[in-house]
Amino acid sequence: MKNKKILLLLLVLFLSGCTKYKTYDNKAVTIDSTGQRLVENILCKTTDTEKQYEELKNKNISNFQNKLDNNEISKEEFDNKVKEIEETFNLDNVTYCSEFKIFSGSDGLWTTLFVKSLSWLIIKLGMITKNYGWAIILVTILIRLVLYPLTKKTAMQSENMKAAQNKLSKLEEKYRNRNDQQSIMMKNQEMLKIYKDYNINPMSSCLFAFIQIPLFFAFYEALYRLPVILEGNFFGINLGLTPLVAFQNGKFYYLIFVILVVLATYFSFKLNSAMNADSQTADQMKMMNNISVIMISITSFCVSTGIALYWIVNSSFTIIQNLMVKRGKKNVHIS
Repeated sequence: MKNKKILLLLLVLFLSGCTKYKTYDNKAVTIDSTGQRLVENILCKTTDTEKQYEELKNKNISNFQNKLDNNEISKEEFDNKVKEIEETFNLDNVTYCSEFKIFSGSDGLWTTLFVKSLSWLIIKLGMITKNYGWAIILVTILIRLVLYPLTKKTAMQSENMKAAQNKLSKLEEKYRNRNDQQSIMMKNQEMLKIYKDYNINPMSSCLFAFIQIPLFFAFYEALYRLPVILEGNFFGINLGLTPLVAFQNGKFYYLIFVILVVLATYFSFKLNSAMNADSQTADQMKMMNNISVIMISITSFCVSTGIALYWIVNSSFTIIQNLMVKRGKKNVHIS
């Protein structure tokens, strides 16, 4: 359950993260064509971004121009609103994505080392491949390859725990209803011996969570703060379009992303879950995994296909890695 607490803590930190969404007149500003909320602290801009901002600026000015023409507001109020709108949709201080640099600006350590570094790598690969869908895939695979020694070790720990399941279950049964201090100490000593025999380190999965999950949040934030991605296409799929908005426009084929997210999440969780000595704990973890799959499935309707693409590739890598570890463990006999 420690891992679940870590996940919850990091989720709270993520929800209060660095991405700031643009608002005007106390309302969220959205892009009509994709349904995406406009990000205030975008890392760079494109010519399409400038056009979007210009259209939004003109649209809002036009609304107040109509009010002025109908004598609903004064000329002074109109001028103040125009000034406010121009400040809200001003991109003069934002660099173009082709000129993006990691250490530009005065951002904090988190943004500079994680978010901007990932963004720079995605932009460069996107410029090389001429497609930001491929850039997302390549960066995701590159990150997983760098973390492979750690994630492989975590997967092997899961398999070792499963191999030790029989002895751990017998140990649990042996000390059932024995809650005196001596019994607890003896149980812990025997458990540590089993862990040693099966090369199990309970802390390894915690270390993976501390490294992998912040990287996911950084990747998530990087994708949402890069208009060059949200404006891109991948095999005819708009990377900034959410399945929910796509359905509203009759593009039901975007459902394939939801299905792939659900399948990739389910199988990655299933293959990555270790059996526990305590059947009650195992049931709790299974329930938590099922709840997580349901929540991610619902969320997948509302996130951009660029984010979904990253999640699918990342989870698929986990599935393949764990299958390789399982196959390698088949011929290993632990006495």
